[in-house]
Amino acid sequence: MGPLSVARTGSARGTAAALVAVVALLAALVAAPVALAVDITFGESTAEATYGESIDFAVDVTSAQPLARMELRIGFPDALGPYIVDVPVPATGGQHTVRYELDLSGGGHLVPNTPLSYTWAAFPDIGAEPVLSATERIRYRDTSQDWKTLEGDLIRVHWAAGGESFARKALDIGEQAVRDTSALLGVTETEPIDFFIYSDETAFRTALGPGTRENVGGQAHADIRTLFALITPTAIDDPWVGIVVPHELTHLVFDTAVENPYRFPPRWLNEGLAVYLSEGYGSGDQNRVADAVETRDLIPLVALGAQFPTDADKTFLAYAESVSAIDYLVREHGRDAMVALVVAYKDGLTDDEAFTKALGIDLATFQAGWLEGLGAQPPEQFGPQPAPPGPLPSGWSGEAPDGVPDPIAPTSRPGATAVPGDASAEPDPEAAGASTPLLVGGLVLVVAVVIGGLLIARRRSGTA
Repeated sequence: MGPLSVARTGSARGTAAALVAVVALLAALVAAPVALAVDITFGESTAEATYGESIDFAVDVTSAQPLARMELRIGFPDALGPYIVDVPVPATGGQHTVRYELDLSGGGHLVPNTPLSYTWAAFPDIGAEPVLSATERIRYRDTSQDWKTLEGDLIRVHWAAGGESFARKALDIGEQAVRDTSALLGVTETEPIDFFIYSDETAFRTALGPGTRENVGGQAHADIRTLFALITPTAIDDPWVGIVVPHELTHLVFDTAVENPYRFPPRWLNEGLAVYLSEGYGSGDQNRVADAVETRDLIPLVALGAQFPTDADKTFLAYAESVSAIDYLVREHGRDAMVALVVAYKDGLTDDEAFTKALGIDLATFQAGWLEGLGAQPPEQFGPQPAPPGPLPSGWSGEAPDGVPDPIAPTSRPGATAVPGDASAEPDPEAAGASTPLLVGGLVLVVAVVIGGLLIARRRSGTA
């Protein structure tokens, strides 16, 4: 009996161990699927830019088995997230070089001096977490010019034609403009500003890209803290150079003063301040506004919150009205109120909230006061108008024919059957809850079958 008792005890322990193994296996099956470990490594990652054409990205990737997919994640300045593109994957495992070409011609234009980051992502299986490469960076440059550089406290001047005295004059104008505007708006500029001076108009307009307006002599890009200007060496002493450089640099300081993740101030406030600080409300702009008042062609400020008109005459009028509104703001409310209005936008306020906080009135009231000060009638409103009251045209009303669903009926009704793929159909919480007992019941059944099989096997072994 002793040896038999020991044998039975050993059998019981073996059965218990087998049960533990079965339960563990079942638990693993119930849990989320575990992806098989895949050995993926990245080698050298490169990006080569051809000015005006493309940026060619490439990376060496090694994997033990074919990849499910790969993507390239490109980070642009001030973007909410990366620009993600799928790239073709090798058909087999092993070491391969994967490439992607970013087209910069035509509509894909990118202004020079734009910094980009890029990261590769390799997916061993659909739905699996990707393996990421190291993040690399590249700065897209205009290689068509032989640039020289002169650095100041805040500004780096890059120029191709003319001597150092030419660049020094441009640098002094820019440095003074940044200091004055920063002091006015109460901000401290710490990041350097790149100032590219073109002497060739074709190269200048190529850099700014298609769609640039013919009257543009300078352009600021706050997202990359870069200013582009068209100035020939012989024109450095022209009065307009002392206007366009401070004008554009004011935009960069303005961006620092109002930067927030929610909204940007109206265009007329930005442009009006730049004109006001660089040249004031001159007689030319005053005459344009007066003529528009007389002909009732004045554009309301609420219509100048985003883009300015593309027509040349209306573009100049938009700038004139913008500086006129700033001049009225300073005369009626004071320079400090103007600064308070600009700074108020840093909190992400709406136009009415910012105006009320700084001036105690909303935008519509401010616009009405500005129009009254000009002796102007409220501009006529164009665009969609409410339909006149009256009967509906023939055939516009009536019941829908048989079999045609009511277009305004609810998309889901009690007892309605969800259509496969219908995003509007909601899951049945009772049905979802019912699946849990079924799953548990199935596990119990499997465990019972396994235990029964083990017991039968042990009994047969004992009988033999």
